[in-house]
Amino acid sequence: MIVGVPTETYPNERRVALVPAVVPMLSRIQVDTVVQAGAGNEAGFPDQLYAEQNAQIAKSREEVFDSADVVLQVRGPGANADAGKDDVALLKPGQVLIALLDPLNALESARELAKKGVTAFALETVPRISRAQSMDALTSQATIVGYKAVLLAAEMLNKIFPMMMTAAGTITPARVFVVGAGVAGLQAIATAHRLGAVVQGYDIRPDVKNQVESLGAKFVQIELDTEGAEATGGYAQAMGEEFYKRQRELLTNVVADSDVVITTAAVPGRKAPILITEEMVKAMSPGSVIVDVAAEGGGNCELTRPSETVEEFNVTIMGPTNLASSIPLHASQMYARNQLSFLRNIVKDGELNLDMSDQVTRDSLLTHNGEVVNNRVREMLDMSPLDEESMKEGSES
Repeated sequence: MIVGVPTETYPNERRVALVPAVVPMLSRIQVDTVVQAGAGNEAGFPDQLYAEQNAQIAKSREEVFDSADVVLQVRGPGANADAGKDDVALLKPGQVLIALLDPLNALESARELAKKGVTAFALETVPRISRAQSMDALTSQATIVGYKAVLLAAEMLNKIFPMMMTAAGTITPARVFVVGAGVAGLQAIATAHRLGAVVQGYDIRPDVKNQVESLGAKFVQIELDTEGAEATGGYAQAMGEEFYKRQRELLTNVVADSDVVITTAAVPGRKAPILITEEMVKAMSPGSVIVDVAAEGGGNCELTRPSETVEEFNVTIMGPTNLASSIPLHASQMYARNQLSFLRNIVKDGELNLDMSDQVTRDSLLTHNGEVVNNRVREMLDMSPLDEESMKEGSES
């Protein structure tokens, strides 16, 4: 079996789907690797490093798609709205694609991949179960995002983070408030704490209190009915507008007392909930900073502009998108390990082996044998659900 790694074409994407260190690990499961020339340059992995691990270097994108049984990408069609369409044209019936595909938003892309006869796996839908942790690309990339969000805030803030006792007087520590205690939020809390800030964290799921406190932060507890806040698979569940309205009221004072607010609340397949209103921004001290990690999904702050930094009421509001790509070497290393673990799960003795009784395979499979097979995506496309037996039969045909 041959896996192919083309250059990423999403604007300003610097990551690569496979790093040289993973190539010999694929060889052990009888998988060879072909990499488009220059694919790893932006991430710090020149062609020579791949060649030293016996990867073949292809001169063109077309050569990669022509020779590969499995195509590995960071942002595949769907997660790469414009250039991704060109890749659909290059894919062949029966070819396997493993990538971030944004399946809950890019519904038409799923239809196109099915029509092309591609067996596509969307890494966003890997279930959050213990056995699949090593395959969870959302988690690995969110770790990078949470870390970088704090660095952006520290650079923009008109204060330093740690307390300092100097001959010129004592400098009090910055106050950082992190909204959302998922992977990105927890990493933001840990990073802000390491930099010496006084950190508070909040999440609608009260059971994360211990995690927040274990990282040195105070958990902000507010009286709200949070039943149903967590969906199946460990992802956040969208709540009603009345819930978010009450939540904003209770968070107003905490936001006003913070020098930095980092928001990370996202719901898969839905617009990010508004948690920070214009009125809340007005109440913040001049020079304060908001880093809205949920900007790609519309943003948690009412004033966020995705991919822009704006100033409103003397408060800087940053709406960074694709933050993981800003630290491409380690983001690529982590993502490549996710891909390796995923391939080990579906490849046996150098051949594709789709076991539909396996939850990881079943949940992450988006299209197969000319059909959209992910039931959540099928529901959004107004298609009837497939039962497990139908999926098993499809995998064997």
